Parts: sequence; C-alpha cells; structure tokens
Amino acid sequence: MNQRFRITAEDFRQFSVFLEQSCGILLAEHKQYLVQSRLGKIMKEQSCDSLSDLVDRLKRPGGNALKDAVIDAMTTNETLWFRDIHPYEILAKRLLPEYASERRGQKLRIWSSACSSGQEPYSISMVIDEFKRTTPGALSAGEEILATDISTTILQQAQKGEYEMLALGRGLSQDRLKKYFVASGDGSWQIRPEIKARVRFQNLNLLGQYASLGQFDIIFCRNVLIYFSSDVKIEILRKMRRQLKPGGYLLLGASESLSGLSDIYKMIHCRPGIIYQAI
Repeated sequence: MNQRFRITAEDFRQFSVFLEQSCGILLAEHKQYLVQSRLGKIMKEQSCDSLSDLVDRLKRPGGNALKDAVIDAMTTNETLWFRDIHPYEILAKRLLPEYASERRGQKLRIWSSACSSGQEPYSISMVIDEFKRTTPGALSAGEEILATDISTTILQQAQKGEYEMLALGRGLSQDRLKKYFVASGDGSWQIRPEIKARVRFQNLNLLGQYASLGQFDIIFCRNVLIYFSSDVKIEILRKMRRQLKPGGYLLLGASESLSGLSDIYKMIHCRPGIIYQAI
C-alpha cells in the first residue's frame, strides 16, 4: 500500500507545471489520485510528508536522478500486444507490400515513438517476420525498428524482451506465443532473438529534437499525444514530419486525430483505420 501524503491545490499546480515542462504531460485537476498512487514509493524513499517537499527538491540544482525517477513514475507504461489490431493489419496488408514493391534495395526504417515496455516494437517485428515468410525475397536490404521512450527504467525492461504470462495474455495469440517466445523456466517467456534483433531501444523525450534519429519510412506515434496540450501535440507532429521520408506514413492511436496540419500530412482512410501520409 502506497503511503498517503498531503497535496494542497498549490502543490498540485506546481507539480503539474514541473511535469508539463519536463515531459509535456498535462495533469488534469481531478488526477490528484494518480499522483498519490504513483509517487507513494518515491515519497517514502525521500522521507517527504507532502507534495510541496518533493516539489522543493525537484527545483534544486543537481537533482536529475530524482527528476528522472518522478518522470518514470508518472509516465504511463500500460500497453498491449497488437493494440487496436488495425494498425498492424494496415502494416501487413498495405504498407509492407507497398514498400517491398516500390523501394527495392532500400532498408526499411520504422520508429516506435513511445514504446513503453516493448510490446509495440516487438509486435511490429513479428508482423515483418510474418510478411517476409510469406513473401520470399521481400525487404532484402533489411529493416530496423527504433523504439524510444522517456523512461529509462521501462526501456531497460523492454530491452530484456522478457515477459510474465499475465503480460503476454494481453493481446498476444497462442499461435504467436508459441512461434516467437521461449519459456524461461521461471514462469517468464523470452522473445526470440530474430524478433529482438530488429529493434534498437533509445531514450528520448518527445519535447526534444529528433534530427539525430535520421529518416523513417513509417512512424508509430500511438496513444501518447493524448497527454499533451494542443500546441505541444502540433509541435511534435511537425517535428515528426521532418523525420519522415517523402511519402512516408504516420500512424496514430485509435482515439487520436490530426487536425490543422493538412499542409504536411494527407489523411488516408483504410477502412478500418486511418493513417497519415507525409506530403
């Protein structure tokens, strides 16, 4: 049970400002319960009795380790295998065949921009594996999936490629479990090396710059923009456009939409599902 601590309206406001400036996440006023549940362990470790104590420490110079721990705790790491299914069907049936046909001899690069504990990039890698098995000779130049997240802790977990059965049961079919995982003997399952080898993990704050990441054919930016203000969301999407190759594709979450950016993205209805193409 997390330790309860005091939160005044002003403490919450100051903490919300810190969080938005650090990683772009907007905390609604009714989300005080989220702060209570996620920060209890840190508050206990730091011997803080109130949120104002923690805010004061976060403002001090040289407190990067504490800042990182707080951001880790507050960023959402809940995810599924093949979440919402449609993006993966679009990838398998439309985007990969199109790429294999039109860009022979070029290495495919995909960016999973909020990869959490690895389910999204590993799901993408499985789709690529299935496509290559049914389309001999396709993607002969190879493929790379860059998976980024702001949380260093969750990235370390994702890199291991090891999951408990409870996590595997969320969206992963029995067929794919047998095909792509090996039982470790301690109740956990390890993803197969050939699926893992396509994925490279890297720490990245979406509020920062992306130029060093290079150009991509496809960007998955799913279920993360909902946490940002409209202005920050537009800024992120403009920066992502600069990392997309001409004609490249952007895939958003099921509850996310792109508005006001028709000068750089073209909406494509896939029925079911919507994707956006770089203009």
